[in-house]
Amino acid sequence: MRILALVPGGIGDQLLFFPTLETLKTQYPNATIDVVVEPRSKSAYSISPFTNEVLLFDFRDRNGLADYLNLLGVIRDREYEVSINLSTNWIVALLLWLNGIPTRGGYKGTNSPFVNQTIPLKSEQYQAYQYHDLTGLLGIQLPCPPPQVSLPKNAIDWAEAEQKRLDIKNSGYILLYDYASYPIKYWRNIIDDIQQKQPTIPIVLLETLESEAWIVQLQANRPNLKIVQPIDIAKLAAIIAGANLLITPEGDVLQTSVAVGTFTYGLFAKSLAKNRLPPGQKAFFGIQSPTDKIEDIAPNLILEKLWQA
Repeated sequence: MRILALVPGGIGDQLLFFPTLETLKTQYPNATIDVVVEPRSKSAYSISPFTNEVLLFDFRDRNGLADYLNLLGVIRDREYEVSINLSTNWIVALLLWLNGIPTRGGYKGTNSPFVNQTIPLKSEQYQAYQYHDLTGLLGIQLPCPPPQVSLPKNAIDWAEAEQKRLDIKNSGYILLYDYASYPIKYWRNIIDDIQQKQPTIPIVLLETLESEAWIVQLQANRPNLKIVQPIDIAKLAAIIAGANLLITPEGDVLQTSVAVGTFTYGLFAKSLAKNRLPPGQKAFFGIQSPTDKIEDIAPNLILEKLWQA
């Protein structure tokens, strides 16, 4: 069997789709499972053992006729028997129909009449559960497994070398990450409180292209903060996996932390914690802003939840 999944969104959305891929692979171990994702998300599949090929299509772009024809050709060459389409783009659904894929699955009311197998979208659920419901299109009735990743040895070795370089291998460490969304003064309050109550546990800042300015501001008067710079998703996952705790706004880093099982505090504004964190798990805490602005989360609330746990 050849299965094609079309999954728009960022790396975090792909990680939330991993349980669906795991169930498909468990039920059809000899199946070829390919995915179509946006270029920004391709790297997520370097830590997924459940896919064969990653195809690229920018669902967000203003695609022209040539882009759609290219996708049509790529799909046609592989002769898929099943497609699971999370895109709301009716042209993409039309391409799947034109290719003659026998089973074309999706959410009810989306891309009709080009989808011939549908289920209702239960948008109030955790997003991984929403995705996993689509396995029911193939008659699968299994609970959704947790998101999980497969770390390559070179990423684990890199993380261990970084822990040794930073002298945090034996002490453990707390990771912080932001992309300049939560006020610097609040981060300083959090850091000072942690260092006062847990002075022996180092605080490490995750550096990415998005967090460089945030790190510069934090380091200005707190030079004892340590910095780690993973250069790909596998190394990011490995360094998070070794941490005692991560605090971060909702995003790709948070979803990576959930996938490796690290104790995680996520800060939520416009998105809802109940949709992005697995329910009933004591290791993952969502702190919801009372408004749609993340700066309206008081740092004292974060610290209160932290020390309660």
